[in-house]
Amino acid sequence: MSAPPRPGGRPGDQPGADLLPALQVTGLAVEFPVERALVRAVAGASFSVMRGETVALVGESGSGKSVSALAIMGLLDPPGRVTDGEVRIAGQPVLGLREEQWRTLRGRKVAMVFQDPMTSLNPSHRIGRQVAEAIRVHDAAVSRSDAKARAVALLERVGIVPAAARARDYPHQLSGGQRQRVMIAMAIANQPDLLIADEPTTALDVTTQAQVLDLLRDLQREMGLALLLITHDLGVVAGIADRVVVMYAGRVVEEGTVDAIFRRAAHPYTRALLASVPRTGDVRGALHSIVGSPPDPGERPPGCAFAPRCTLAEDRCRAKVPDLRPVAEYHRAACVFGDQITVGRLVP
Repeated sequence: MSAPPRPGGRPGDQPGADLLPALQVTGLAVEFPVERALVRAVAGASFSVMRGETVALVGESGSGKSVSALAIMGLLDPPGRVTDGEVRIAGQPVLGLREEQWRTLRGRKVAMVFQDPMTSLNPSHRIGRQVAEAIRVHDAAVSRSDAKARAVALLERVGIVPAAARARDYPHQLSGGQRQRVMIAMAIANQPDLLIADEPTTALDVTTQAQVLDLLRDLQREMGLALLLITHDLGVVAGIADRVVVMYAGRVVEEGTVDAIFRRAAHPYTRALLASVPRTGDVRGALHSIVGSPPDPGERPPGCAFAPRCTLAEDRCRAKVPDLRPVAEYHRAACVFGDQITVGRLVP
């Protein structure tokens, strides 16, 4: 399924450059050997992100979202390995690149913001120095003084003020939200085409979450970035994403525009996730929860992995893994009932 048309790209791009996906993932499979067995953490995931587009990759913990991101970035730790599929960044195949090739690509073409900045920032270096180093590692011709000035400008752009003074602070002197802003400054320092944000608001309070998401949205629009936002919370994506890709048990189970997902979700899992999102003024009492638990990655059932938790499941659901199939324009779901759910003939 191609992405819906939208404006993208940057000034100076060649005609048609915005039509090439910034990220194209096709049939990605990732395995980890565990106690003489192979655990397939990602099982044939496919999705894309266009220039100037924000795509939210959503699912519960263990669904394969973060493992997919690490595979895309070439950061899988052994013994984890990609066993199948293809990943292209700005049209370039990246699986199998040597580490020196990855060092050139990361930061310049693709950058990543991790959920815990304290594990990514060096506690013994001032934040201004760390942002400046992110600039100079990709452009040795930039002088230290110029890199320092650019670092201060970047810190100011992401909302660290007064930037010149705070550049002399160490990570422990900043709040969680400020540290995440520093990580975003480092990620955009070399103007990448693609930014991957992996649960960037998980450890933050609600107000700071909203501020970080607003910052990502503003930067995406300002720079023409392709943004892949990874989250377990559908509630955070409505105001920032153009499309949503829902993962469950290592597979993509639904994909569509934000409007399609929030108004006409076609997969029972997606609908259950939406029902679990708290709403302002909701007086229902206890929050809705999804019955059961996601399957163990090493013991996934045959057929649809959501079948044991699904109120609509039939024998055919348990016999074969359903394909992603269209239920509307720019909207696909891996459910045999998807088209009936979409038009309201069935309610999970």
